[in-house]
Amino acid sequence: MEASRTTGADGTARAAGPNGVDRARGPRSSAKAPSPAVGGAAGPDEPRRTGPLIVTEDLGLLDDLLRLCAAAGVEPEVHHRVPERRASWTDPPLVLVGDDVAARCRGAARRPGTVLVGRDRDDPAVWRLAVEIGAESVLRLPDAEGVLVDRIADAAEGVGRQALTVGVVGGRGGAGASTLACGLALAAARTGHRTLLVDGDPLGGGLDVLLGGEREDGRRWPDFAASKGRLAGGALEESLPSVRGVRVLSWGREPATPLPPEAVRSVLAAARRRGGVVVVDLPRAADAAAAEAVTQLDLGLLVVPGELRSVAAAHRVASALSAGVRDLRAVVRGPYAAGLDERWIADALRLPLVGELPYDPGIVADQDAGMPPGAEPRGPLGRFCDAFWTRALAPGGAA
Repeated sequence: MEASRTTGADGTARAAGPNGVDRARGPRSSAKAPSPAVGGAAGPDEPRRTGPLIVTEDLGLLDDLLRLCAAAGVEPEVHHRVPERRASWTDPPLVLVGDDVAARCRGAARRPGTVLVGRDRDDPAVWRLAVEIGAESVLRLPDAEGVLVDRIADAAEGVGRQALTVGVVGGRGGAGASTLACGLALAAARTGHRTLLVDGDPLGGGLDVLLGGEREDGRRWPDFAASKGRLAGGALEESLPSVRGVRVLSWGREPATPLPPEAVRSVLAAARRRGGVVVVDLPRAADAAAAEAVTQLDLGLLVVPGELRSVAAAHRVASALSAGVRDLRAVVRGPYAAGLDERWIADALRLPLVGELPYDPGIVADQDAGMPPGAEPRGPLGRFCDAFWTRALAPGGAA
């Protein structure tokens, strides 16, 4: 049955279904807490975000665009022509102009984020119209539906610079990778950066425990096992436990089950879109899920104790990671065996040296007292992590 059009009290045209429901606005939800959207759609308890302006009179095209906005978890505003109120045209994060009304949009104020959308047909005039209205791109449906959903969601989330994503892995068991990952996350949060700490090791005991947040409410990895497609970054962040300013994605207390790589891809992509810092604690024995996490890293840190056997083990780990990590570096931890130092170890591994992770005798006592590793900024680990972020987060900086 064909949709009908209604007009709101403010003169805004909306599309209404056969039952009279305003589909441009959609049903309201009395959400208690946001939950991440799975497969690109907004979850039932997730508030809709401000979406694009849609300008079209083609009801079939409008149906498609409303469906794609719903998939991105946003509420659009719908007009049949360029709005008379200038702010209604210039303020939305994105404007989707149907090719049926594009000619009537000539003369409208030029603004970024204008997209000309139409049906899948080869019409040279459409490209001319796109230039005349200042559209950044022309998208044809249905072929470009996936691209358009991402574009709508990115605009609604205000996506800017992606998070700097750092993975930490031990050169051998007990190297201190999880300790360093926690210290880095706490140090980043201290500087005011949005920070997410991701536990990539299902057999590691849980980073929430190491941080002292195992009793904090929030979602864990098993809650995301069925995720695929696009997750809403803001809802993901709000759904996770927060410990000392760090959002933590860890494992539950139940036996760990393998995660599908698609779930890891969706979660980390959503986290990266939020900006700030993402720290991932990686397992030494990589499965498909860990391999997916590796592809999302900007920088990998290999923690290597100062002994020959550890260097030999770290060499194998580095070889396995080198294909996926674009920038892998060594963090060397003392004390050292005779004849070794941090520079010799980094050279033996053929990796750039980040620095020497200082021995911190107080970490065990701090943990017994409920203090996470690196929580004390004046301690050896805290100072190391602060210095790391000073270099890594500087414009054009690298650790």
